[in-house]
Amino acid sequence: MKKSKNTLLIVLAFFSIYVIWGSTYLLNKIAVSELPPFMLAATRFVIAGVLIFAICKFMGISIAISKKQLQNTIFAGFLFLTFGNGVVVWALKYVDSGFAALEISAQPLLVLILMLILQGKKIQLMSIIGVILGIIGIYLLVSQKEILSQENSILGMVMIFICMISWGYGSLFVGKADLPKNYFVNTGYQMFTGGIMLIVASLIFGETWSSPLTWSIDVQISMVLLIVFGSIVAFTSFNYLLRVVSPEKVATSTYVNPIIAIALGWHFLDEQITTQSIIAAAILLTGVYFINTKKKLTLFSRFGRMSSKS
Repeated sequence: MKKSKNTLLIVLAFFSIYVIWGSTYLLNKIAVSELPPFMLAATRFVIAGVLIFAICKFMGISIAISKKQLQNTIFAGFLFLTFGNGVVVWALKYVDSGFAALEISAQPLLVLILMLILQGKKIQLMSIIGVILGIIGIYLLVSQKEILSQENSILGMVMIFICMISWGYGSLFVGKADLPKNYFVNTGYQMFTGGIMLIVASLIFGETWSSPLTWSIDVQISMVLLIVFGSIVAFTSFNYLLRVVSPEKVATSTYVNPIIAIALGWHFLDEQITTQSIIAAAILLTGVYFINTKKKLTLFSRFGRMSSKS
């Protein structure tokens, strides 16, 4: 009976990191069409952080952390959420959700390069092939006339790339940082502090805040889904899977998320899927596969340490 229950949880967890994470691009795209980007991200993460703390209180989990751990969670929250996610949401004003998902799927490639530059890690032959394929895939993706002709699309692509650097450095940072042992507490602090910094960013850029009561029903639903499922359920599922199945299986979300994002963007937002995008996606994701399999999924194991030190 217990084995059957665990199997069901694993299936549900995989559904979360496949479909829910893949759908967050669509949800953010819908919300940012009406709401200022930093306000959107700030609202999502502050509320999610508060809800996590409330859940911890209900479950009797202590949220007490040391000063050093607080400093590290604030820094990680900035890298992953304030800049890493907030600016991606901003960039979605100028690029399609499916395109953004494909570009971000190259994250393992970027982390591999950062490890080479910052840590002097040697790159295996198959990983070098993966990097070459990844660069070719990215070039084919971003060089399309259909994309370049869109207003501010180049700016959006560049900002997403910078966000990927932030996420990549963050994944290396959390691998060695002193963080709260309980991954749920760790996530709560990162989301709450990252959200507070996003509020500051929103005020600095002069964004106009509005009451949720004035939002359209589509935006209201998108925000609820982002908070409950995108911020809490999917991330918790990710960390649960890192504990009960192999990292290789968890890493399959890298290949599924862009497919889900592209399909949803095409179906709900009429986003265009070009032949060149399909070819670019195939080459890029093949490159990511080579990197992950030969480097033993360094990105995912390091990223998982951010919240699995329990």
